Amino acid sequence: MRRVSPGSNNGDAENSVMHGLYPEIRPYAEHNLAVSDGHVLYVEESGNPDGLPVVFVHGGPGAGCESYHRQFFDPLIYRIILFDQRGAGRSRPHASLDGNTTGKLVEDMEALRQHLGVHRWVLFGGSWGSTLSLVYAEAYPETVLGLILRGIFLCRQWEIDWFYRQGANRIFPDYWEEFIAPVAQADRHDPVGAHHRLLTGSDEVARMVSAKAWSVWEGRTATLAPRQAVVDFFGDPRLALALARIEAHYFVHNSFLEPDQILRDVGRLQGIPGILVQGRYDMACPLQSAWELHRAWVGSELEIIPAAGHSGREPGITDALVRATRKFQRLALAG
Repeated sequence: MRRVSPGSNNGDAENSVMHGLYPEIRPYAEHNLAVSDGHVLYVEESGNPDGLPVVFVHGGPGAGCESYHRQFFDPLIYRIILFDQRGAGRSRPHASLDGNTTGKLVEDMEALRQHLGVHRWVLFGGSWGSTLSLVYAEAYPETVLGLILRGIFLCRQWEIDWFYRQGANRIFPDYWEEFIAPVAQADRHDPVGAHHRLLTGSDEVARMVSAKAWSVWEGRTATLAPRQAVVDFFGDPRLALALARIEAHYFVHNSFLEPDQILRDVGRLQGIPGILVQGRYDMACPLQSAWELHRAWVGSELEIIPAAGHSGREPGITDALVRATRKFQRLALAG
């Protein structure tokens, strides 16, 4: 096992420099990839067309990609692939739940890899993006060069309950009160189920009230210190509707995974390098899951960031993720 915190004396000069994001870049190609169940995925490529392929697997499910997601990677080295999962971002139809399951998302990723002519790629994902990356890697280990994962989420029932039933609400009782406000008093024993009914019901106003409460709760709890820009992003009505509807859809269906599926099948990752980056004070995805994954995944590295919450925009987490991409590019060039 390897556990490092920024500033520790591990002999690596990379850790003596705080890394920020690379400069902004624009895509050199955009695609609309038709998959099953009437979904069309938005896909973009940036960086070096002949470079090391890396696919950014966004969170949620339902959050979609943002432009800054391109900036974790050296554009001279990496072929940077971003795509919006079913119902998210610029994929169509927006916020759709039809055929929206974990298994379908895995098959979409494999279809995308084949469509782009990629032999093997690096997977980079945070939160739900870590979940989907792990499930994909366990299904198609031969296509994976390595994984860089943040805010580990294994989608077990206790993890859902921590954030949406009993746990995080004790840390943020003021924010929780607004999250639960759209739900009838009689239904508050099951906040996920109650919000799901609102989000899939016929009352458009109730849908949007529920969506904003759900999404803002996530934004408010994502960072160690309050960041209004993050809350405003999560409060955007279009994003909030997709995020809330799709997340609730997944969570009432056990994320379309078998119990403890990811840890059960972790042996399929044997020989695949993995770097796990986890905020010590991550309230959305507690450290316990990263710890258990690291202990089960032989050869993985876990870096615990002392002064950080969940968001990839936390300075310490950004630094660790960029250092991880630099490490993978050195390994690729050496190979």
